Amino acid sequence: MIVIIDYNMGNVSSIENILKKVGIKALITSEPSALQEADKIILPGVGSFDYGIQSLNSLGLTETLKEKVLDKKTPLLGICLGMQILTEGSEEGVHPGLGFFKAYTKRFPAEYKGERLKIPHMGWNYVKPITDTPLLKNSPDDMRFYFVHSYYVQCEDPADVLAVTEYGSNFTSVIGRGNIFGVQFHPEKSHKFGINLIKNFVEL
Repeated sequence: MIVIIDYNMGNVSSIENILKKVGIKALITSEPSALQEADKIILPGVGSFDYGIQSLNSLGLTETLKEKVLDKKTPLLGICLGMQILTEGSEEGVHPGLGFFKAYTKRFPAEYKGERLKIPHMGWNYVKPITDTPLLKNSPDDMRFYFVHSYYVQCEDPADVLAVTEYGSNFTSVIGRGNIFGVQFHPEKSHKFGINLIKNFVEL
């Protein structure tokens, strides 16, 4: 069973719909007991870092999530804010993240090499793999995904960076270590590219 965590941080029905397109029925839940039954977990999210981690904590999901992902090695996919919450913290807030990656979430600079950057980074952009990962198998070289974000993840360990995207300089757009993955973009809004990624996650 694939569980989509509903912690009041995004349109979980969009994730449910893209899973339906690959023939998978998912459970949307905010109950720790239901999370215990998950074979795979999706943590979506749109909004602020502190509110997101506080919401997970208040719903009693944090410890169950850590047990499932770190101890039982259940595959996890974090999407957008869901990816950022996997880090140790964020410039956006003061609360610690889940700490699944030795990484920190940082705000895009206002300019790069003298040119102003429009923040948030919004719209379609290319994702370039820098290592083989099953999450991106069968993807074309020119794969594009839909982004909406003002913050990006900076990993301490380069081995955790699976793909990058250029916005000014390159930033990390896909992370992964063992059974844990995160994507900065929205696969549920990325048509055929997003469907392929979700299908790959389902088949892990």
